[in-house]
Parts: sequence; structure tokens; C-alpha cells
Amino acid sequence: MASSSDGKVGTTRKGRRKAAPRPRGTRDEARRPGVLRRLLVWSLRGVGVTVVFVVALVALFGQVNPPPGIFMMQERQRLGAIEREWVPMERISPHMARSAVAAEDANFCLHWGFDMAELRRAIDAGGTRGASTISQQTVKNVFLWHGRSWSRKAAEALITPVMEATWSKRRILEVYLNVAEFDAGVFGVEAAARHYFGTTAERLSAQQSARLAAILPDPKGRDAARPSAFVQRRAAAIMDGAATIARDGRAACFGG
Repeated sequence: MASSSDGKVGTTRKGRRKAAPRPRGTRDEARRPGVLRRLLVWSLRGVGVTVVFVVALVALFGQVNPPPGIFMMQERQRLGAIEREWVPMERISPHMARSAVAAEDANFCLHWGFDMAELRRAIDAGGTRGASTISQQTVKNVFLWHGRSWSRKAAEALITPVMEATWSKRRILEVYLNVAEFDAGVFGVEAAARHYFGTTAERLSAQQSARLAAILPDPKGRDAARPSAFVQRRAAAIMDGAATIARDGRAACFGG
């Protein structure tokens, strides 16, 4: 006999019991855990591929000079052209190397990418002073974009230790000096030396190097060739700082 009219399980003519009808939605609900699992696996694979790609790219640029970064390309589009010529560390004046470190990151040889003491001082000052190291600035200029977004800072915080682990300090400073902005459309110390002083990065004097380092925090608002009183005072302090780090060994990691 077939099932009774009240919808309960009955028997077929062969005596087998008929299954009760499955409630609607049960099949979709059963599928959801599987779909979520697959999405999670795909997401993890995507993250893994991204991490491997970034690590490989950082390692590559430790040996191969990186192409223009995002900000450099934006400036090229905005201005129509930029000034830039890559020079190896051997063709950069030691005065310039020491001046950049003295001005931007005096403990460059002592930290692993983040200067925690300087960061604490910046926090105590209420965020009115910067605490980015040369390593962090290099990551920003080579791999990321300019701006104060949390996403950029997070990416910078993740990439910086990878770069510190795979590049020498000398390589980090070499790349930094070749990608830093010194004026609108002027990138790298070779272009800056020609732009301001009509010389080369290799022939920069201690005073010229200090002036270039003095304009780094505000390259579009300061002039190394016609320095304001502030830039002159700043350059004098940088010259003293460069001599100090040369004496106390804080320039040893980059051959300064």
C-alpha cells in the first residue's frame, strides 16, 4: 500500500518503506559548509601566493635595481618627465651617505627596520614628529604608494622586516639614495647633485651633502642651492651629526 493520506511514512507495494520528504532548504544548508570551506581554502592560497610573490620580489630587488615606483610614475605623468639616473654606492660621496643617515635615521646601523626608541618619542610628542626609518621609507618608495592610510602602513610594516632580512644595510641605503625625491620631478642623489650644484653624486662635498639631506623631509618646499636660514642651520647640524656617526661607528654598516 502507498503512504497514508496524513503524510506519514508508509510502504510501497513491494513492502519497502518510503522516506519522509526532506524539508525545504536542507540541501542548500548542507552545501554551505562546503562552499565556505572552499572559499577559505582559495583565500588562504591567494594569501600564500601573494606572500611568496612579495618575498621573491623583495629578494630580487636586493640584487637588481628596482624600476620606478608608484609615486615616481605618478609624478612623471603629472609633470611629463622626471630627472633620474641610478648610480651605485661606489659612485655616491661618503659625505652624502653619512649625511642622509644623520638627518633621517641616525640609528640606521643599529635597528632591524624600526627604531623603537624614536617611535616612542614620536608617540610622546603626539604624532607631531616622524619616526619612519630609512628602511621604511625605502619600502614605501619602491613597493608602495605615498599617503597616510592604514593599509599602506600595514603593508610597510610587513615588508620592512623582509627587506632587512634579505638586503644588506649598504644596499638599503643605496636604493634609498637613488629613489628619494629631492625636488619636483628630481629623484635620486645623482639627479639632485646635477640639479642643485651642477656636479655628480660622487663629487658632493660635505656641505653640499648636508644641504641635500636637509631638504629631504620637504623637497618641494626647500632649496639646497639657495637655502633658507632654517636649511642652513639644519645643514650645519647634519654635518655635525655625520661626523659623529663616523666617529662612534654608527656608519660602519654601510662603509661610512
